[in-house]
Amino acid sequence: MLLLRKQTAFYLTDLETPLGKAINLTIAGLVLLSSVIFVADTYTIPNAVRVQLNIVDTVISIIFAVEYALRLWSTDNKIKYIFSFYSIVDLMAILPFFMGMADIRFIRLLRWFRILRLIRFLDKKSFFGKINTEDGLILGRILFTLFTIIFVYSGLIYQVEHPVNPKVFRTFLDAFYFSIVTMTTVGFGDVTPISELGRLLTVSMILTGIALIPWQVGDLIKRLVKTVNQVETVCSGCGLAFHDADAQFCKACGTKLSGIECEVSTYSLDK
Repeated sequence: MLLLRKQTAFYLTDLETPLGKAINLTIAGLVLLSSVIFVADTYTIPNAVRVQLNIVDTVISIIFAVEYALRLWSTDNKIKYIFSFYSIVDLMAILPFFMGMADIRFIRLLRWFRILRLIRFLDKKSFFGKINTEDGLILGRILFTLFTIIFVYSGLIYQVEHPVNPKVFRTFLDAFYFSIVTMTTVGFGDVTPISELGRLLTVSMILTGIALIPWQVGDLIKRLVKTVNQVETVCSGCGLAFHDADAQFCKACGTKLSGIECEVSTYSLDK
């Protein structure tokens, strides 16, 4: 039983083995699919199609519940897992379905925060062969983070405003447009919320945009400045790409850097 638990925990987080990749890609695909269903539900579609989408959404919710139960069962520190960020998001996503709460399905949209798990794939050169520099990884993380937060805010503002302001927030695209305009502090004013909760979300969007965007972009600029005088030296031990020009050992893992074990090329901002 202990071996089975360890194997379950391993494959639910593994990104190297074929089975681990298949499991994690399937979960990520279901997260994307559930989000697509949420978006489609905001548009006028035939009832027959809507019924089919609801069935698919129900199956996905059951799969997510099974995944949550397996993660909880296989972890050694269950208390720590229960109060972890992703566990709370997972629980909020599945509880409304099983408790039969009315018209709060938008809480499932919080599962979109789990798309941040895809950032781990960016660290695997075997997964995304073209993203093999630290700057590329940082840029990927920035894009994932920004898109995820904008998408979640869009879903929340739509769910809050559509019932009371349907002429302005007609579809998810209206909410998505409003979120981008708000978070970038452009503020055209052609789409505005009227409910108190909608205005509170708008304030949260503005604060998030002010705090998040400069921080993320600043992280990228800092990395670019830091690596101007470095060379691209791929460590055979951990895969770290950049080191000081006179470095003999990897600064991350201590592996000896040599012409046999690594590939070296001059790094520049023009690259």
